Amino acid sequence: MKAADIRTHARTGVSLTSMGLGCAQMGNLYRVTHYAESEGAFRAAWEAGIRYFDTAPFYGFTRSERRLGTMLTDLARTDYVVSTKVGRVMTPDESVGAEEDGYIEPLPFRPVYDYTHDGVMRSFEASQQRLGILKPDILYVHDIGSVTHGERHAHYWQQLTEGGGFRALTRLREEGLTRAIGLGVNEWEIIRDALQVADINICMLAGRYTLLEQQSLSFMDDCARRGVGIVIAGAFNSGILAGNRKFNYADAPADVLARVDALRAACEAEGITLQAAALQFPLAHPAALTIVSGARNAEQLTANVGWFEESIPPAFWARLKDKGLIAEGAPVPAAGA
Repeated sequence: MKAADIRTHARTGVSLTSMGLGCAQMGNLYRVTHYAESEGAFRAAWEAGIRYFDTAPFYGFTRSERRLGTMLTDLARTDYVVSTKVGRVMTPDESVGAEEDGYIEPLPFRPVYDYTHDGVMRSFEASQQRLGILKPDILYVHDIGSVTHGERHAHYWQQLTEGGGFRALTRLREEGLTRAIGLGVNEWEIIRDALQVADINICMLAGRYTLLEQQSLSFMDDCARRGVGIVIAGAFNSGILAGNRKFNYADAPADVLARVDALRAACEAEGITLQAAALQFPLAHPAALTIVSGARNAEQLTANVGWFEESIPPAFWARLKDKGLIAEGAPVPAAGA
């Protein structure tokens, strides 16, 4: 499996490289990332054959879109695929602090949730300006769901449904201003709900179908039957599968730590890198289109590609199943995949 391998979504014709670059780090996620570092990650991705790039207005409070747009501006538009997100309108606000929502030195634009028709259109038009791209290939509704919004979820869900958010996305797709629409979320259940009320094509799911957890397996199977493509993000589950002790952006509970330790031991016993297994496993599912991984600099990007392309024998996956470390029925990578 190579990062540059092409996988095409049948319903929309959108073709994505098997690995994509997630650009949250371009927005100074958790620490300042200088432009040169971000550009190094981008150049290393391009040299590795990666041609799919995902960003959002929220990342760095518009910084990520601005940086990515600058990096893409001299490249032929037909040579890459880009996705961005709607659901927050970035509003000028000089009170934005030195650290907000995990972003260091964010730009002075306050994110305001708005999933209405007008909010979606305003967000989209502002992203066009920042990216310098008229027609982003994929538009995701960013961070909708009951876990995200708690008691406010019903209010925001009504904006997206009765308030015309989905209608705006459909309109943009019908007018040829984007090729695919969907959700970019951490909750598979909200994608399931959205499929009941909207004709969505491609969704980004972060952290919910990974080597560590496959509770969403039946949902993934349903997506495959419906022809809904899933972009896999968060394959390291907030980093716990890459060496830290965080899970869902917090300290991992004991049961999760024990499961990760068992996975690591199984990998070490066969000379396989845990990060490689984590990046390769989700793409075996027929609903999965690509795996998006963030990188702060060229070194991190090169390491991610190396893990993604590491050779893993098929028998390894069978042994993980025998140990109960992968859900029964979960597809696994085949030889030469």
